Amino acid sequence: MASVSMKDVALAAGVSQPAVSYAYNRPSKLSQAQREHILEVAASLGYPGPNVLGRSLRSGKIGAIGLMMMDKLSLAFADPCTIALLRGISEVGELENVALTLFPLNNNRLVGRSPAANHGSLALRGLVDGLIISTLPDDHPAVLAVVKQNIPFVVIDSPLVDDSFFVGIDDRGAARTQMQHLLDLGHRKIGVIIDRLNPDGYRGPIDPQRFKSASERIVRERLTGYVEAASAAGLAFEDLSIIEAGGLDSTSGQAAAFTLLTSNDVTAVVACSDVMAIACMKTAHALNRNVPQTLSVIGFDDIPEAVQLGLTTIGQPMVEKGVYAARMLTEQLNAPAGTRLEPEQKIFATKLIVRTSTLKI
Repeated sequence: MASVSMKDVALAAGVSQPAVSYAYNRPSKLSQAQREHILEVAASLGYPGPNVLGRSLRSGKIGAIGLMMMDKLSLAFADPCTIALLRGISEVGELENVALTLFPLNNNRLVGRSPAANHGSLALRGLVDGLIISTLPDDHPAVLAVVKQNIPFVVIDSPLVDDSFFVGIDDRGAARTQMQHLLDLGHRKIGVIIDRLNPDGYRGPIDPQRFKSASERIVRERLTGYVEAASAAGLAFEDLSIIEAGGLDSTSGQAAAFTLLTSNDVTAVVACSDVMAIACMKTAHALNRNVPQTLSVIGFDDIPEAVQLGLTTIGQPMVEKGVYAARMLTEQLNAPAGTRLEPEQKIFATKLIVRTSTLKI
């Protein structure tokens, strides 16, 4: 007996093939009644739903997707946010039999210095059918190559690519909330720890020129939010003690925190990630600075360790971002040949989570 296809369901339900895809992958595009009708017809025909692996095999594709990320491959297994994204991607049922390839784009074997060089990269040589791109710098050559070759992709957080599927948050607005929390507690001597503005290895104080040169969108947006909130409270850029860690790991964060806390008389620190914030708390302890009695610290992300340490932070749905991005990608891979899907942007909400690491002065 021949298997039932999406086309069969569309004909029987009296709808288009994209509508059938929407019923499984983007239900918000349909009314509840229309979606229920499509699913009932599909069930009556014995249609199990779109299957990325099956479609890939029928089309000569290999049934694999890729995750493009910066830094060393080991970061994917150490960074809490990357782990959460991977968990979200893996929770999408349609991908349970699909291979996932990780592409660390600081590796010269995987990415060249120009879009032309990237045409020969592993990611573009048929190893994957589609890509999830996470937190790459602006105008990264690998992204330009993906766009040029029309490979299906979804961006998580950065970079912003015209006319593309995107999942993220309002980084600038959330950062304003971070800074405002410290300001509302009466702090005016505030330090800022960011991981990096450019992937060039720089570590140390940030001046306006360095700030303007930033290519890392997330950190740029968050630092902009800090500066805007501080400015509204009468604090200039120069009134903030801003240190760039030059990396995403705890060791880099502790070094940045040591520089900040031993060279500035700050009463509070806002960090662009929980990893940086927790590194600051550890360094403060080593320097006999009590948190929050003599130093308030606020982070960003709400990773599991933040809960354990009582870190005040901005919560964002990292796992859900991975789930949503994976569903966006499967929708593109399952779309009928020749069908152009309208790109979607999903901006998740964030929230301030007040714990015990911040205190009014």
